[in-house]
Amino acid sequence: MTDGARARVLLVEDDAVVVETLVTYLQHAGFDVTAVRDGTEGLNRAQGSDYALVILDWMVPGLSGPEVCRRLRASSDVPVMMLTARTSEDDRVHGLEIGADDYVPKPFSPREVVARAQALLRRRQIGRGQVTPPTRVGELEVDHFRREVRVAGRAVPVTPTELKLVEALASHPGRTFSRDELVARAFGPDYDGLDRTVDTHITNLRRKLESGGARRLIQTVHGLGYRVQDR
Repeated sequence: MTDGARARVLLVEDDAVVVETLVTYLQHAGFDVTAVRDGTEGLNRAQGSDYALVILDWMVPGLSGPEVCRRLRASSDVPVMMLTARTSEDDRVHGLEIGADDYVPKPFSPREVVARAQALLRRRQIGRGQVTPPTRVGELEVDHFRREVRVAGRAVPVTPTELKLVEALASHPGRTFSRDELVARAFGPDYDGLDRTVDTHITNLRRKLESGGARRLIQTVHGLGYRVQDR
């Protein structure tokens, strides 16, 4: 997702630590997040605004998560992801029966929640014929749906980290990204390694793109970072 098309997510969760963690991860992934801690307020927000996704805890004050989901389904087809410590098969089945699109048991990895959110929105886009078109900069093409990078129509094999880096750079041609920004995009907000690690990934990515014919596409801005710019 580019900054100009940030999908809006409503998070209904009363655990302050979970809220802080998920908001941080979702925002770093490019989502615009609104968080509320009460089921009644969550339902009102979901019914009154255009959200791309609702992430809903099972045990929230006010209306319970399942009741929020049931009432929301009467008027909206917005994707709903349920978060819950209830892990029995009956509970999972009940959550899906009342209209939830996905069910994530606690404790969970916030990265998994982000990945599931992205997958839900991709499936929704496909169903509506609204798959995000590839990003193109000169001969470079980044296919967000297929998770592929192509140069002059030929696939270039990249690692998942390299894909995240080229997606970030290609989404804003000409903009210089600092190492810190690229580290956050590629490794997440909790990464505590060396920011120079990104230099190695950029070097490898640049070599792969240049072997495919994209010469000098990734440019080093000394003292600042990197950018993609078609000459």
